[in-house]
Amino acid sequence: MRKLVVTEFVSLDGVVEGPGGENKELGPWTFSFDRGDEGNTYKIDETMASDALLLGRVTYDGFAAAWPDRKDDAGFADKFNSMPKYVVSSTLTDPSWNNSHVVDPENLVDAVNRIKQEGDGDLAVHGSPTLVQALIDNDLVDEYHLMLFPVVLGQGKKLFQDGRRTTRLQLASSRPVGPDGVVVLTYVPVRD
Repeated sequence: MRKLVVTEFVSLDGVVEGPGGENKELGPWTFSFDRGDEGNTYKIDETMASDALLLGRVTYDGFAAAWPDRKDDAGFADKFNSMPKYVVSSTLTDPSWNNSHVVDPENLVDAVNRIKQEGDGDLAVHGSPTLVQALIDNDLVDEYHLMLFPVVLGQGKKLFQDGRRTTRLQLASSRPVGPDGVVVLTYVPVRD
């Protein structure tokens, strides 16, 4: 059975929006930090441990525009392009990226539980802050992989939005990567 893993680039104030510059006001806020070979290897290993992607519509559109034509020696792009991709959307009807499937947000819980039963690798959720909120609200997240960048952005969508119920997490691992103070944190939800 798959684990649902939320993987995010996150600022010290909890912002996950637009790490690559998708939000013009925030700019490409992760690009000014060196996560080093260890941080790059972590992201490759994380992708190789996944066998499917679950994405919100905005993240899906960005990935579908960027990844199909990419190549790399590590096999990262090949993995992204070949694995099943599930996009949660009420408006997308004909996804163009290879091996993509639409999930109706009205059936999110049932669809995610079915998808989790279909494989053994991780079901990875990159970015997709609106989708992540729904996954958290429905207790569907099994693990959080957070690459924490030493920057305070002061604005933008946060991983855990204001006004949400208390969510307890247990630290499973932590390690600094690269020379610029980037830290990789893994948390699992504490369930009663």
